[in-house]
Amino acid sequence: MDGRLETGIEVLDRKLDGGVPPGYVIAFTADPASQSELLLYELTAIRGTLYLSTERTDDVIREAIDRSPSDVGNPTVRHVADENPLEEATRLIEALPDGANLIIDTMDVLERTDTEAYVSFLNDLKARMLETGSIAVLHCLKGSDEPPNRTRTHHAADAVFDLETAVTGTDLQNMLAIPKFRDGGQPTETIKLELTEEVAIDTSRDIA
Repeated sequence: MDGRLETGIEVLDRKLDGGVPPGYVIAFTADPASQSELLLYELTAIRGTLYLSTERTDDVIREAIDRSPSDVGNPTVRHVADENPLEEATRLIEALPDGANLIIDTMDVLERTDTEAYVSFLNDLKARMLETGSIAVLHCLKGSDEPPNRTRTHHAADAVFDLETAVTGTDLQNMLAIPKFRDGGQPTETIKLELTEEVAIDTSRDIA
C-alpha cells in the first residue's frame, strides 16, 4: 500500500512519480466529443480491470476496446442498469479483486440520483478502493447540462484529471491538467497529449 501503482500510461506515470497511490479515486473530466475513451481503454493494459458502463452496452464497449489502436487489456465489462444504478454499481464493485482498476464510464447517470444516496455511494466506493488497494477512474463528461451531483464527485475524488480539447487553426490540441491531487506533487503545468494511436506527449510544437 505504500508504493504507487502505475497507470500504464507512461506520460502520466512519469509526471506523477511512478503513478497514483493505491486506494485513489480519480475524477477524469473531458468533453464528450474528445478522444477521452482512449485513455480509459489504455488503463486496462496494466492490470485487471472492472469496466462499468452506464450508457453503452457491454458489447459496444468490448468492440471499442478491441478496435482501440493502443495497447489494451481484457477487462471485465458490465452494464449498469438504469432502474437502480447506485445499487447495481455497488453490487458489482463489491466483487472487485485486490489491486485492480475500476472504471466507471460515465458517471452522469449515477450523478443524477438522490444526493444523500450518491454521497453514501461515493463513501462506500472509497472504502472499497482502500480495502482492495485498487484505483477507481470516474469518467465525467463536461457540458452545459452537468449533473447536479458533479460537485460531490469532485469533492470526494482524491485527484481530478481535466482534459481540455480545442481546435486552434488547423491543430487539434488535447491538454491535461491535474488541479487536484491529495498527496501533492502533481505537475503544475498542463500536459499536452496526443490522443491518436496511444496516449503520449505531443511534441509537435515543442522547440528544442
